[in-house]
Amino acid sequence: MRIFGILTLVLIPAQYIAAQDAPAIFNTAMVEKNLSFLASDAMKGRAIYSPGIDKAANFIAASFQKSGLQPLQGDSFLQSFNVYSAAFRGLTAKADQKELLKDDVIVITGEPELEVTEKSGYTISTINAGSSLFRDASEAVNNGRNNIVLIDESFAQDFKRLVFFKRNFFKRTGSTIFILGKPALQTYTIRASHVIKAHPLANVAGVLPGRSRKDEYVIFSAHYDHVGIGKPVNGDSIYNGANDDASGTTAVMLLADHFAALKNNERSIIFVAFTAEESGGFGSQYFSRQLDPSKIAAMLNIEMIGTDSKWGRNSAYITGFEKSSLGPILQENLKGSGFAFYPDPYPKEQLFYRSDNATLAKLGVPAHTISTSKMDNEPHYHQPGDEVGTLDLANMTQIIRSIGISAQSIIAGKDTPSRVKDE
Repeated sequence: MRIFGILTLVLIPAQYIAAQDAPAIFNTAMVEKNLSFLASDAMKGRAIYSPGIDKAANFIAASFQKSGLQPLQGDSFLQSFNVYSAAFRGLTAKADQKELLKDDVIVITGEPELEVTEKSGYTISTINAGSSLFRDASEAVNNGRNNIVLIDESFAQDFKRLVFFKRNFFKRTGSTIFILGKPALQTYTIRASHVIKAHPLANVAGVLPGRSRKDEYVIFSAHYDHVGIGKPVNGDSIYNGANDDASGTTAVMLLADHFAALKNNERSIIFVAFTAEESGGFGSQYFSRQLDPSKIAAMLNIEMIGTDSKWGRNSAYITGFEKSSLGPILQENLKGSGFAFYPDPYPKEQLFYRSDNATLAKLGVPAHTISTSKMDNEPHYHQPGDEVGTLDLANMTQIIRSIGISAQSIIAGKDTPSRVKDE
């Protein structure tokens, strides 16, 4: 370990050594300390709505306070909000004088009692064979209107999975009724009853105000939730989530320590640990609604950096590399360091829109995810084996240090990445 530390200093350009290592923030002992707490069995896998995730949130908030950050909003580092769930109680549905099978109708609503007829003004649309069922269904649910969506019977096997939209959602401004098949719907009456429950969640967010460009922001983020307790594997039922994503959360905590100690950031820096990434990205969605995207210069989301990348140690990849100039800027700042960022080697996985960077990226922010996860070979992904002992902590330390170095010119206001184009 000592030899590795000496070699690391040799690899980093001389102009960065004093600034980056003076606070002695980036060290394997600190990485291990934070990881070991967040991914311990005591956290029970950090599932949303659990005591474990509350303990993790308080731990991160205490770290941000110790670093010297300010709460992003109000007087608490906990950015609290509610999501809702709809527990089904009853349904009757008739169309064109015929009873519809209950299994062929799914009602997505935030209303405890709902009655819909042909006079209710609902928009009727169709998801045809060959379409993307879940993409099109999601667009209907989230467009803020009242909809009836007729779904081609070729999707019969996947139809029941649309109940996913009942599980967690923000306050709804419209209701959507999915019907399997294509009834004429000249006349219809659909009545549905649900128990609507509110569930509290919280991101953990702090800010380090900038010196000369206080109203411009650079964001470091990761998600701190995981999947909790699940099916036992070899007697172990706790899905610890050390790599996913206690590793990224640890990186955000150490980067907060680092930049708060330097006190030389021209742009303001937001450090945020998101909740509910594993349950639909609700934490990052809520967070993004609190900010003006035009004022965000860059977002570096950190997801699963505890294992070696496909190129080996001292390397990581950036999702959506071609969508803005953030990646080339980070690469340029690491020249001569011995560390390399690469474009995402797994384009078919569409990782750019599958993590917490996605909401802001869709608004044009150069928001990208940094990862080392080998999407074709991560045996511990969403398994009880995702524990601290499976991670390369020395390499992870180097990754965190390199993220800090690579973002320095953006934080200093010298570089501004190009915006992500609307797609």
